[in-house]
Amino acid sequence: MKHTIIFSAPYMLASTERFRKVLSGHYGIEMIVPDIKQKLLEDEIIRYAGMFDGTICGDDEYSARVIEACVPRLKVISKWGTGIDAIDQKAAKRLGVVIGNTVNAFTIPVSETTIGYILSFARALPFMDDSLRDGVWNKPPITTLSENTLGIIGVGNIGQAVVRRARAFGCRILVNDIAPIKPDFLIENRIEAVPLKELLEQSDYVSCHTDLNPTSRHLINRETLELMKPSAILINTSRGPVVDETALAEALEAGKIAGAALDVFEKEPLPADSPLRRMKNVMIAPHNSNFSPMACERVHWNTIRNCLAALDYDLSDFEEIKKNH
Repeated sequence: MKHTIIFSAPYMLASTERFRKVLSGHYGIEMIVPDIKQKLLEDEIIRYAGMFDGTICGDDEYSARVIEACVPRLKVISKWGTGIDAIDQKAAKRLGVVIGNTVNAFTIPVSETTIGYILSFARALPFMDDSLRDGVWNKPPITTLSENTLGIIGVGNIGQAVVRRARAFGCRILVNDIAPIKPDFLIENRIEAVPLKELLEQSDYVSCHTDLNPTSRHLINRETLELMKPSAILINTSRGPVVDETALAEALEAGKIAGAALDVFEKEPLPADSPLRRMKNVMIAPHNSNFSPMACERVHWNTIRNCLAALDYDLSDFEEIKKNH
């Protein structure tokens, strides 16, 4: 049987012809390549219902409604990257649709981006650059990380990588997670596990590294922002909806916290009318903290492998094919 897939993972689209040589040339798969900027919405996917067996996708909206419309032909949703919160996992399981992703895909680049944001605020690097370019010789009060406390919410692979990097700067580190944190990790890294309230109250930098689930959605909200220091900085490189952006904008405007660095947003791309765009104490980026050539290359091929495996292709020569492309 000849299979057809939707090929819509944004980071792979620039090399579509490279991957077509593998998917179509070696495995005989037909590819539907939609014209997208960020992701496919529900109705955009449903237009192809009954026409495809699998998908290699980004954050496309595979809701229960979409999956129900696309089965029984749809067999696999192969997600580029780690996060699968845009996919209705219960519906997929109920309808026998395999979900593929790449665990621990971007630990190094995301953790380094987080440290970069912390250093940027601690040393005021982008802000002094802006002032000087505007003709202002301004020397703001700045600090070192060794004089500060870093609070890390979520101590999975990325949270742990941030801990390891932050330790080198000598800052006090507090951590919090809904899952138990191994005592040996705490001891070896000389860090403290504390309740969320205590972490928010004591931290100069609060960095979010949770996945998106019912307990983490809007974890940072009006109530939790009220607990933070007026001098504190919030960093989110996890998932956009972890932070209530309306509440964050209000807190920033009211001076309840000092600044924020955001790589992810509740709605992406960030709307043009978002108040976060005009705030000088906010650093924003287009959901790109995960990028590095090596990490992306690994995820490209693992995403393809996950799709092929679920469609029962013989992968005995996959590694050799990969080397040649």
